[in-house]
Amino acid sequence: MFGLPLAFSAPLLLTAFLALPLLWYVLRVVPPKPRAVAFPPTRLLFEIKPKEESAARTPWWLTALRMALAALVILAAAGPIWNPPAANPGADGPLLLVIDQGWPAAGQWEARMAAAGALIDAAATTGRGVALIPTGDVPRDATLLTPDAARDRLRSLAPVPYAPARAEAFALAARMQAAEPRAGLVFLSDGVDMGADADLATALAPLKAATARIVSGGVAPPLALAGPENGADALTVKVLRPAGGPPRAGRVEAKDMRGLTLADAPFTLPEGASATEARFVMPVEIRNEIARLDVIGAHAAGAVQLIDKSWRRRTVGIVSGTSTDTGQPLLAPTYYLTRALSPYADLRVAETGSAIENINRFLEQRVPVLLLPDVGTIPPATRARLAKFVNDGGVLVRFAGPRLANAQDDLLPVKLRRGGRVLGGSLSWETPQPLGALTPEGPFRDMKVPTDVTVNRQVLAEPDATLGDHTWAALADGTPLVTGTRIGKGALVLFHVTADTSWSNLPLSGAFVDMLRRVIALSDAPPALDASPADAARAADRPDVASLAPARVLDGFGAFQPPGPTARAIPADFTGRASADHPPGFYGPPDGLVAVNALLPADAPRAIDFTTLALKAEPLQESAPRDLVGPLLIAAMALLLLDALAVLLLAGGLSRFGGRRATAAMLLALAALGAAALPQTARAGDDTFALQATGQTRFAYVVTGNPEVDDISRAGLSGLAAFVSQRTALQAGEAMGIDLAKDELAFFPFIYWPILPDAPVPPPAVLAKLDAYMKQGGTVIFDTRDAIAASDVPGAPLTPAAAKLREILSGLDIPELAPVPRDHVLTKAFYLLKDFPGRFTGGTTWVEALPPADDTDRPARAGDGVSPVIITSNDLAGAWAVTATGEPMLPLTPGEPRQREIAFRAGANMAMYVLTGNYKADQVHVPALLERLGQ
Repeated sequence: MFGLPLAFSAPLLLTAFLALPLLWYVLRVVPPKPRAVAFPPTRLLFEIKPKEESAARTPWWLTALRMALAALVILAAAGPIWNPPAANPGADGPLLLVIDQGWPAAGQWEARMAAAGALIDAAATTGRGVALIPTGDVPRDATLLTPDAARDRLRSLAPVPYAPARAEAFALAARMQAAEPRAGLVFLSDGVDMGADADLATALAPLKAATARIVSGGVAPPLALAGPENGADALTVKVLRPAGGPPRAGRVEAKDMRGLTLADAPFTLPEGASATEARFVMPVEIRNEIARLDVIGAHAAGAVQLIDKSWRRRTVGIVSGTSTDTGQPLLAPTYYLTRALSPYADLRVAETGSAIENINRFLEQRVPVLLLPDVGTIPPATRARLAKFVNDGGVLVRFAGPRLANAQDDLLPVKLRRGGRVLGGSLSWETPQPLGALTPEGPFRDMKVPTDVTVNRQVLAEPDATLGDHTWAALADGTPLVTGTRIGKGALVLFHVTADTSWSNLPLSGAFVDMLRRVIALSDAPPALDASPADAARAADRPDVASLAPARVLDGFGAFQPPGPTARAIPADFTGRASADHPPGFYGPPDGLVAVNALLPADAPRAIDFTTLALKAEPLQESAPRDLVGPLLIAAMALLLLDALAVLLLAGGLSRFGGRRATAAMLLALAALGAAALPQTARAGDDTFALQATGQTRFAYVVTGNPEVDDISRAGLSGLAAFVSQRTALQAGEAMGIDLAKDELAFFPFIYWPILPDAPVPPPAVLAKLDAYMKQGGTVIFDTRDAIAASDVPGAPLTPAAAKLREILSGLDIPELAPVPRDHVLTKAFYLLKDFPGRFTGGTTWVEALPPADDTDRPARAGDGVSPVIITSNDLAGAWAVTATGEPMLPLTPGEPRQREIAFRAGANMAMYVLTGNYKADQVHVPALLERLGQ
């Protein structure tokens, strides 16, 4: 209303504003005229100045005050709502709620769920059924639910990491509308068209009904990443948004495979622009370690680009066997190779020296790819080194020429005939031969066969039974143009023409660049493996290509998670975008991971055009609806009080108290109002803290004063509390931060203390208080959070955090400590665990040393009580920390699929251990105890 997010539950009451002019007139009526009474001595009173006077009319400011009071009462009676939910169409039929569930909706997921919840609440007031139809995981059939069941179903929804399937969702909605003609449909849209639906207008046809509404916009559009390019001097990535808008700036973060941040780069989207780029300028060795790019704060799978080894900028060594022609350098093979590969690789061209010396030099420099144009005879020692180079993962690419055609060399993928085939020669063509086919066995299988390539001369391969298996590209007559084979971890490739234009025009074609790029990419490709039976069954549509099983996949918020049961293996040559069967993530073995992303390099998200539907899209409200009746009534009461004070002032009522007494009364009233308005923290602060801490079991953390560390501690312990509440009978509350010096410690079963190297050591009184807490049964978990920097070598220097912890422990009465033994109760308090990882996995967990085991058959040992100290360096809270939507806040190192789950289980064991003590150690002996008792 009036361009504001404001609505009224009873708008007809606003017509009372029409009576305000009459009220103004009534309030301005002249007071009754005094009655004249004849009194002769009145003459004596003429000279007396009256102390009080009555106004002839009501003052204008008092009238305005009363008018405002009346306006507030009218507004409150009309039921104003700020940020009202979208109107429910079809008031007498069920509600069909179609919710976009793709990655573009993830960034504002909480706002979308709040809007959907408000629609369900509105449907509940009229007793309407609700059908939820998400566009990500589209159900086969939708049923009408009660509002309570719909709320439960809504809470279980989460964004998916791929584009929504709106056509399937709206087909289901159309079937339900046909069965329920009075049903109203609301489309909660993310407003982004990723081109997943071939005909979006047809898919949205059900929205043309009179009982349909669209909720879209009103929030910042999602950002996406696409098309990373590892150039000569920098790595660039496109930052996209669906449509132009106001200027928007941000940063893109680059991380390695372990989740460690390598760098971040800024980007700015100018006003009206829908694309820009972020640029990472750093050494190529560091750029090659980048495995993930994220838009900081975007929290969506589309704002993540995963980078596998195929995007690395490789170092390529070029050694030519031809004579150097300084007079015509543009005709040399090295010129064409350099021009083709310089945008995509770091080239090292051997300018001087013999070919054999340069080959040995590049081998010593561990260059992963070697190009040898027309290098003929290679000595046995160098040939052996080249063979080992290929077997260890290198790529050796050779080009034909006069020297190779007449040499005796077995370092080739196929056996060659001596001499060659020349246009007009003994083994000749009448016309130059075009390129005929690109075989599916080679790396060129996804290329289009170029029509502009012709060959005048080539080296011929001896025909044998394996020639077809090694042929990657063939001419029209079937003779090979490119042959190759995998040897060990590497590849050996031969171009049967020269690298210059003397034998063919291939070096002048764009296909030459594409072929070379695919060949040098083989330096990081894993050797061909036979697919397992399960993977082969999943990749039945490509039985001729090995399949790669999912290793780690992204959820809708862009966080890594283990692959679910619906994730299918991809073919080894997969180049498509993510889908429900192939969610974004890494696929394949650790040494040959293949990245699948939500967006392809050429993708560009667009805003959905709803104008063709003749419906206006209502904006999505970021905040929840708010009833304004209470605030308006409070304001009206305040104006009423001011009116009473004004009337008392005008009537002279305050003068009866006298000046000083009136001032004192006013001050006392203000003091009373202030005391009533302000919280009595000084008197009830301790009681409030105690009630909050004891009303529910809560985990505590030490407030260090570092906002970032404290936020992670709070989020981590709250995440652990949620995990424990889901998996056990314990219903833990939100974590509480404590001040060791001021707060009572006895309320908490354990206290998590992240150690900061630069934090001061608590004073002796505080350490004595903490020591008393531990002696009375409390446990303190000290976490130095530096396992990645700590050394296991005996005698190695301590890390700064470990040194600070040693300084703190020197002021406490700590028992003898030892690493957690395998039979400790802590390893089986709830889950059976072998170690206790957190964000890191290399640290040792220390507890109070147990007495020696007198019974080797005991499955669990424990002392008489719980260890008062648990020391770790694995950053437990960093692994437990989750956002309000359940998304992990920090990456893990090394980031194994189950590392976060095991970290949560370790936290659950610690919670059960400190709450139940040695209960588990006693319970495992129940059978033996009963047997001794004769039962």
